Amino acid sequence: MGILGILISLGLLIWLAYRGWSILLLAPACAIIVALLAGQPALANWTQIFMGNAAGFVAQFFAIFLLGAVFGKLMEASGSVQAIANHMTEKLGTGRAILAIVLAGAVVTYGGVSLFVAFFVLAPMGHALFKAANIPHRLMPAAIMLGTSTFTMSAMPGTPAIQNAIPMPFFGTNPFAAPGLGIIASAIMLGFGLWWLGRAERKARLAGERYTYAGVGDETAATAAGSEIVRARATAAREFDPDEIKRGGRASRLPPIHVAAAPLVVVVLVNLIMSFAVLPNYDASYLATDAFGNTSLSAVAGVWSVIVALFAAILVLVATNRKRLPRIRATLDSGANASVLPILNVASLVGFGAVVAAMPAFEMVKQWVLGIEGGPLVSLAISTNILAALTGSASGGLTIALDALGPTYMQIASQTGLDPGLMHRVAVIGAGTLDALPHNGAVVTLLAVCGSTHKDSYFDIVMAGIVSALVALVAVIVLGSTLGSF
Repeated sequence: MGILGILISLGLLIWLAYRGWSILLLAPACAIIVALLAGQPALANWTQIFMGNAAGFVAQFFAIFLLGAVFGKLMEASGSVQAIANHMTEKLGTGRAILAIVLAGAVVTYGGVSLFVAFFVLAPMGHALFKAANIPHRLMPAAIMLGTSTFTMSAMPGTPAIQNAIPMPFFGTNPFAAPGLGIIASAIMLGFGLWWLGRAERKARLAGERYTYAGVGDETAATAAGSEIVRARATAAREFDPDEIKRGGRASRLPPIHVAAAPLVVVVLVNLIMSFAVLPNYDASYLATDAFGNTSLSAVAGVWSVIVALFAAILVLVATNRKRLPRIRATLDSGANASVLPILNVASLVGFGAVVAAMPAFEMVKQWVLGIEGGPLVSLAISTNILAALTGSASGGLTIALDALGPTYMQIASQTGLDPGLMHRVAVIGAGTLDALPHNGAVVTLLAVCGSTHKDSYFDIVMAGIVSALVALVAVIVLGSTLGSF
């Protein structure tokens, strides 16, 4: 009954979440169901396992959620995201509309801007570009997905995305884990995605298909921002509450491109300096005391690097855009509020996963995963893929997988000489593939913002956002298994 209970609770979680029920209610309810069906004490599992693990996730990653959301809101309110997107458009022109949208999304998300902020800025611009180039707007969601939700989330070395931060405490790695393999994976995702979208554009032109969208991009985005269904699904998937998009002040004029891009550069540079120059030479022996949880620098250094990088970027952004932020307190409040519901939703998924992992029947699942042929990298990739797909959340699925299996993989690494950085990169890319199934909150939000549907646009999202990542994942596993980490 234990395995059946796990399947029933997972099925309920997926079905009701897709119908718009709050994860904050579903996750504990499903955790209680799985405990009852397994004959385990329900209240003890809720208060001691579910709540403990959910709180642990908040304690580890709330600073990144908070600073990331504030940074994204400031970038949006100051007009910096818009200025960068405009610059890309001017340089590439409407003749390369798809490339302009992809690169604009990649630049801002690699610099630390939440993909939801990017969605709401890029979608109206995408409509204008695609209309001028006469490209069917059904291809726009896939172009935005490729730029914002693939290689800059999971593969690019140093990306401040929460997904790239999650493995760091488990593996003792930093945001630049396996940089060479990450760059190769990024090139594969970008190259494959652009090839597919270019092919789809040519095919549409040959078939006489044109831009026919009758709505207004800004109005469509505004409607999506106010949708409760979109909000419920979105906040369970990523790190920014879209309801806060419409709040806070906004700049009346856009900043120059060098001012707009400066905070993004700061994020990358400070992250790099902290990871390779400051923290490796920092005496943090005090962390081993009871007062600081008997931990080590390797367990927290990666998170610290991202925190400092985002904080420094926020300071630079405010200093260089002070006159463009007339309601700075309201903007900061909105950014802070945008982090709360997402982290609690993901933490609830993590708590649910912890209860499932505590069930006696889960040992069978664990042994099956570890027994998958192909070695630990293959089993790690499959486990993160499956859990991200089931939860519809890359961060939630990744944390559940590493909570349950992370220590085992570290033991395997110490016995076999496997580089934890390689496991880090495989785990993150694995979580960023099948998470983009139809019920994923980012997919639902993106389609709503663009004014499209699953029927019209999802196949191209699959090819540009999922297949490209799977190809890159296979390449990283093959190269990492034969050549090692680099």
